Order: sequence, then structure tokens, then C-alpha cells
Amino acid sequence: MRRRSLRESLERYVVDAGVLVEYIVRGSPYRGAVEKILDGTLAKVVELYITPITVSEIIYVASKIYELAGVEKPNEEALNLIEWLTVRVKITEITPDMTVKAGEIKKKLGISLSDCYVIAAAINLKAKALFLKPEKEMLNKIEELRKLPITFLTEISLR
Repeated sequence: MRRRSLRESLERYVVDAGVLVEYIVRGSPYRGAVEKILDGTLAKVVELYITPITVSEIIYVASKIYELAGVEKPNEEALNLIEWLTVRVKITEITPDMTVKAGEIKKKLGISLSDCYVIAAAINLKAKALFLKPEKEMLNKIEELRKLPITFLTEISLR
């Protein structure tokens, strides 16, 4: 019986912005699960990746959330979040191959282009694309999505 290397035993995810934004929403029912995944990166049992497009989404959404929460400098706080995340999450490079894969996924499924890049990156990295839950636009394509390396935070158990 062959022993698995550490790299083979790691859980690897390319994470959608919606998952990481849950971390900053104190009352979110999924905040604890996201925190556990982020802690797993420090314990070296989980590898997380995000695309540059996801970075942009997180900055935008986090600054809006901080603004609504009355944070004095919401954009600065959003940038601090990105800095904090990059200790735990690797930012992938967008390769020419990924751009083609993302375009093909967009043509086939009609979901958001940023979600297509998350899936394309997951395919390239031999990881799973991690979304919070099936988004509205995904529901009518869920069977095709399930054939791809995708998982939803609402469906995984965190041991």
C-alpha cells in the first residue's frame, strides 16, 4: 500500500468571494465554518486559492459591508482584509489556459464570469471550487455543475 504524501492529503479549494465574505459578517451562520477552513490553512491541512478577480470582488463587497456597518474607513478595512487573507490564501495566476476554460464554462453554463474563473482555476490546480451555496443562476444548471470539481460550503462537513 502506497503512503500518501502531505500534498496528496491536503484539501485544496479555490474559494469564491461569497465564502470569504461570510467571515466578516459576525452574525453569519457560516462564519464558524469559514473560520475553521481558514484555520486549516495555518495548520497546513487545507490549501486555499483565490483568483485575482475574486480579490477584486472581496474588496468591493467587503467595503460595502463595512460601509453599511458604519466602519469609519471601509475601503481601508477591505484592503486590510485582503492583506490578512493573503497570509492564509494564495492568489492564483490567470493563465491563458484558464481564460479559455473560463470562456468555455461561461458558454456552457451561463453563470457569472468570476464563478467561471474560480472553476477554471480549480481544474488547473486539481482542487475543488468552493462556493457558499448554489447561487440562483446555478440552480437550473446544477446537474452540469455537479460534474465539475465543485463543492458548496453548505454541503460539506468540517471534521
